[in-house]
Amino acid sequence: MVYGELEIRLNDRAYKNWLKAGRCLLILRDGLLPFVNNRMRSFHRDLLNQNTLLRSPCETSCKPKANKLSSACRLCSVWQKVILTHHRQPDATLNWDNCSPPSWRTDHWELAKAYMPRGQVKLKGAHECDASALLNLINYCNCFSVDVKYVREVIRYRNELMHSCDFRVKDDWMRRYQTSLTHLVRQFRNVPEMAKIEQQINDMLTVDLSIYASGWDLMDSADCGGIESDSVSKLEISADLISQWEAELLQESLQELLHAAAADDDDTKTPDAEQLISLGGFLQANRDLTERFSAELQAINSLKAGK
Repeated sequence: MVYGELEIRLNDRAYKNWLKAGRCLLILRDGLLPFVNNRMRSFHRDLLNQNTLLRSPCETSCKPKANKLSSACRLCSVWQKVILTHHRQPDATLNWDNCSPPSWRTDHWELAKAYMPRGQVKLKGAHECDASALLNLINYCNCFSVDVKYVREVIRYRNELMHSCDFRVKDDWMRRYQTSLTHLVRQFRNVPEMAKIEQQINDMLTVDLSIYASGWDLMDSADCGGIESDSVSKLEISADLISQWEAELLQESLQELLHAAAADDDDTKTPDAEQLISLGGFLQANRDLTERFSAELQAINSLKAGK
């Protein structure tokens, strides 16, 4: 496969920063997944043991409407109160339409989705969630013993990154971002799956994602002082893999913005819709991305046309 257009994009240092920062979120997500999933399963089990009423099935097939659960049956109302009791900011907007209330008693992940950003309704498990979903769950559900200021810092950086209008971030932003990631990861130092995450993130932030004639990327020689050649070789990254990472990040941004635009009733003047149109312009300016995301571009063009 020819990667000429990707090579041109990676000649832009600020775009490479954007790509590396996004890849760090994927690394963070993979480290957090087992821990978060197990913690929510234990939390769900504890709730059922503490209140036997929560074991009873929904009486009326309750379903949220327009992000509200205002006519829940007696049993789902109990679940609703429990969810709010364990929410760190119960006065904040909860995305009830993420959930299937009748499944709260049997599925720990339906419970988890109540603490997540909008757009999670179709996701059936932790393995389908992005870093934003997991970080918001940790931030809002008090079953996680963590200093939430570090969680919120990374959420803020993540939102700045994914909502960047030109998919470019500066070096000083990257330094602050790395510091925030380090603080957060060290909150989970006792979690086995997180043991190697800090090093993996640091490795990603020091690699130079430029595609060379060989089709492989090497760690920037300026950052390799004192590292043996066999260590450097482990950080060689194929163009195929870089392209895959880029596609994953762009897909995440597209899905989030398309969902937000749909929730805004196709209003093209909202910030999310404007960001989506900007992303569409970026994709159309790169032929390889135009081909990869043709279906999403069609949806964006329909939004622009007011259909």
